[in-house]
Amino acid sequence: IAGIDGNGQTEFVSALTGLDKISGGKITLCGKDITKASIRTRSTSGMSHIPEDRHKHGLVLDYSLEDNIVLQRYFEPQFTNKFGFLKRKEIREYAQRLIEQYDVRSGQGVITKTRAMSGGNQQKAIIAREIDKEHELLVAVQPTRGLDVGAIEYIHKQLVARRDAGKAVLLVSLELDEVMNVSDRILVMYEGEIVGELDPKKTNVQELGLYMAGAKNNMKAGGAANE
Repeated sequence: IAGIDGNGQTEFVSALTGLDKISGGKITLCGKDITKASIRTRSTSGMSHIPEDRHKHGLVLDYSLEDNIVLQRYFEPQFTNKFGFLKRKEIREYAQRLIEQYDVRSGQGVITKTRAMSGGNQQKAIIAREIDKEHELLVAVQPTRGLDVGAIEYIHKQLVARRDAGKAVLLVSLELDEVMNVSDRILVMYEGEIVGELDPKKTNVQELGLYMAGAKNNMKAGGAANE
């Protein structure tokens, strides 16, 4: 999904992921109606979400890094025993593996308060958690915001790897180059509506920019009026 900020992408993602209720329509995931499902149900049904606002929807800033990494999975048997107590050793080992794999840097390792980490490393922690979690759909909203060039390239490879593994990836980005380089199909949102569907192999940044600015849509409307 491409579009200039403020054209409905945030509302669309909020409805899709359960952050907001929808006023009409239907949402299905792998054939299952999740229109009224809770956020946890959507998560356990196979949806992962890298949110636009990492502080508001992605992390509990006063929790440790390891607790944030299992935030979506702490209730699973792997991390909680039959009496409901957390398996600290398993949580720490799992968090340590993801920290190393995604190069998440923090002063005190897994016990670091997430608030004390840089924005880029906070983002890496969310990406590690959501990509590693079992999913059929990965909703990635501005996933590389605040990351350095090397990290951006690594994340793009991870998104493509999920695609290659047969998973659906919905990338929502304001970055034209990111949209062009990563996507197989581009939908452009303008004023809350899908105004274009483009093949990145057959379009260019200039045409995509015109759709995002509403110029293409206005040209079509003007042509229809003239006819």
